Amino acid sequence: MLRTSLKSSLGLIALTSATLAFAASSTLVAGCSDDTTGTSPTPTPTPTPTPTGTSTSTPVTDAGAPATDAGSPSTGTVSIRVVHASPDAPKVDVYAEGVTTPLLKDVSFGDTSAYLSVPAGSYNIQLRASPSKPTDAVAFSTGKLALPGGAKITAVASGLLASTDAASKFRIVPLVEGFKAAGAGKATVRVLHAGADAPTVGIDVGNDDPTKPELDGLTRFADTTADGVALPAGQELQVGIAAGGKTVTAFTTPKLPEGAELFLIATGLLAKQPRETDGFEILAVGPSGTLGFVKQNPTVFAVHASPDAPSVDIFAGAAKIADDLSFGKISTPIQVPPGTYNLDFYAHAAGPTKPTTPAVTTKSSGKLDAGQKYLAIATGFLAPAAGKPAFQLAAFADGFVTTDTSKVRLRVVHASPDAPAVDVGVVATNKIDPVLVPNLAFPGATAAEGLSVAPATYTLGVAPAGADTTIVAKFTVAPTAGTRAFVVAAGALAPTGTQASFRLFVVNTSTPAWSLAPVAPL
Repeated sequence: MLRTSLKSSLGLIALTSATLAFAASSTLVAGCSDDTTGTSPTPTPTPTPTPTGTSTSTPVTDAGAPATDAGSPSTGTVSIRVVHASPDAPKVDVYAEGVTTPLLKDVSFGDTSAYLSVPAGSYNIQLRASPSKPTDAVAFSTGKLALPGGAKITAVASGLLASTDAASKFRIVPLVEGFKAAGAGKATVRVLHAGADAPTVGIDVGNDDPTKPELDGLTRFADTTADGVALPAGQELQVGIAAGGKTVTAFTTPKLPEGAELFLIATGLLAKQPRETDGFEILAVGPSGTLGFVKQNPTVFAVHASPDAPSVDIFAGAAKIADDLSFGKISTPIQVPPGTYNLDFYAHAAGPTKPTTPAVTTKSSGKLDAGQKYLAIATGFLAPAAGKPAFQLAAFADGFVTTDTSKVRLRVVHASPDAPAVDVGVVATNKIDPVLVPNLAFPGATAAEGLSVAPATYTLGVAPAGADTTIVAKFTVAPTAGTRAFVVAAGALAPTGTQASFRLFVVNTSTPAWSLAPVAPL
């Protein structure tokens, strides 16, 4: 089984009539026990998803004794399985009220249980934090669920266990299966919106026209029709998530097997980083269980930091991905399928069409992974003097720690092509003391998790490595709590002619649209 990841802002239409009939006498949204808390272009081919297991169902040995059954139920029984798609809920055990042995044990976020074959009837399904005893507090109860004979049901635990808001609180969404045959060269897909903070959106198959998504008006905690939607098999698919006629995000599916019957469950949180475990993603579930998570396509923010380069346009293949990018400016978000790209740089010209003349230079993006955001810095000299670095592209993944929100996280990048290796730290009179970043050479960066500092106003100094009384530049920065930022040393330390002079760029990654603020030396 495969576990990869696909993050996006999905929302889906109302529950089908079959699902409503199944849930008619149930209470599908209930409060949580205070005793249980949750934890909280042409690219190279998409990497093969990494494997994951599914939770093993445990047959009940008490009265009623359900047994595992992955096949179609008889008219007097129901086949039911559970998918854990709640990003803040812990590992759970699943009970039927009044039965002391759990139906399922150790079901973690992303797990899909085996099917259980149970007699038709009414059941109150209860969840307890795993490992559990039958006397432990119940984290969630469905109330009486009427399970009709002959049905095959995938029950999706979704929403936020810690939420009391009716729009996002924990619930179980029962999906009565009714897939239609996909036909030759197709796979059948049914989509459930289980994104607790995602808006109503459209799904743009092919990611080619956000103004006319194939599935539109999809709302939270609802699903597409039971018979599913036929999609091309045997190929990766680009899927855009549209809102207001614009693409919000996009993802790349793995190759869908011909004839497959798949649930795609949008889960996780848009407010989280795409790379985080509880970030917004798609959980793919097949007949045998969890296939994997698929993350959002990678996003790149380009910064022009070459001291002597003019304003540039950047192309990936025939697509213009950055327009009129001048020194000290950051691009809008550039989202592309996972892979490696050759990027062509041209002097800026109006219009979206790629020039027919050769590019000024072509540089590789490096490998861009799904679920990741990157800062790509154009640096070096377009016309380098002897011994000086030529124009180049340096890319750095966003790996900032996000849990210590009372602190500031800074990642320092040396992108000044004529500066030696440097020490960076707090200025004390005419000396750098303490040194926060020692011996940083071009075009390097400090650790991806970021340097943790208290929110305050700092006078930072830059000096040649090992010569901390020889301060070549001082800067004042005042980051606030929760800031996650790249601090980029850019420009020429000894500029000539029209070359841009030495300065800092602070790239704030704390919001979805990253921003750049220049900091001139004191």
